[in-house]
Amino acid sequence: MKTAINHTMTAKLWTMLILLSILWGGSFFFVGVVIDSLPPLTIVTLRVGIAAIVVWAVVAVFGLGPPKDFKVWSTFLKMGLLNNVIPFVMIAWGQTHIAAGAASILNAATPIFTVVVAGVLLPDEKPTRSKLFGVMIGFFGVAVLIGMPVMIGGGYLLAQLAIIGGALSYAFAGVYGRRFNTLGISPVITAAGQVTTSTIVLLPLTIFVDGTVNVSLMNMSTWSAIIGLAVMSTALAYILYFKILALAGATNVLLVTLLVPVSASLLSALFLNESLDVIHLVGMGLIAIGLLAIDGRLWQQFKKGSV
Repeated sequence: MKTAINHTMTAKLWTMLILLSILWGGSFFFVGVVIDSLPPLTIVTLRVGIAAIVVWAVVAVFGLGPPKDFKVWSTFLKMGLLNNVIPFVMIAWGQTHIAAGAASILNAATPIFTVVVAGVLLPDEKPTRSKLFGVMIGFFGVAVLIGMPVMIGGGYLLAQLAIIGGALSYAFAGVYGRRFNTLGISPVITAAGQVTTSTIVLLPLTIFVDGTVNVSLMNMSTWSAIIGLAVMSTALAYILYFKILALAGATNVLLVTLLVPVSASLLSALFLNESLDVIHLVGMGLIAIGLLAIDGRLWQQFKKGSV
């Protein structure tokens, strides 16, 4: 049975979104901890592989069973590619050159792309004038971030473009994921199917590129970060993500990426000794203005107050 999309965010939905932002903000921090110890593909494969085990355990606790329809699993595979394989690899590789806080800010371009993708592909999420204005401001903010003079050369530009590419993939995933709403599949099952198919794709690729990992050489901090990345920032996060997506739509759920840099930057500053430049804050501010225009509620309140 199809669940109605609520395009107006309630207090409950905002609470869920903030919790998701904390979980996903932690992913940039956890990757920042392990990026010097493990190759990006290995990190991503461990992330989705352990997450798959955890989510299927949750499925068992709820007494649910895996879907038997091949078409559903094909949908899981496409969602896994868009929402895990492509963005996780691109962002993890990008973080070999860019600090976690800066990477999370670049990732905040996701809802900007989502407005465009959803506007083209989803009849019930057509862009309004305020959303189009927000897209223009947001793209300018992304351009400011990518055009940072201190970040040109040394692989930084390619790393920034990789993270932007990951954000674009997330946008397509948010739109594509709406079809699970019509299939009537539990968010827990959807999350399990997504990370499982992602693991199946990534495992042989990782073994071919990185080889096998000597786990005995991984210290406790590396293991702790991998477990946190898999359990909190992937397993729990995607169960929550698919729940919000079903209730609030693609554009609203990806507003979370505006909130992610806050938790990512705080964790990175506290534990990784990272700092943000002024240009980061300028670009982030422009993206924030764009997202507020996309959201529209503040603009509506302003118009009501001026009447």
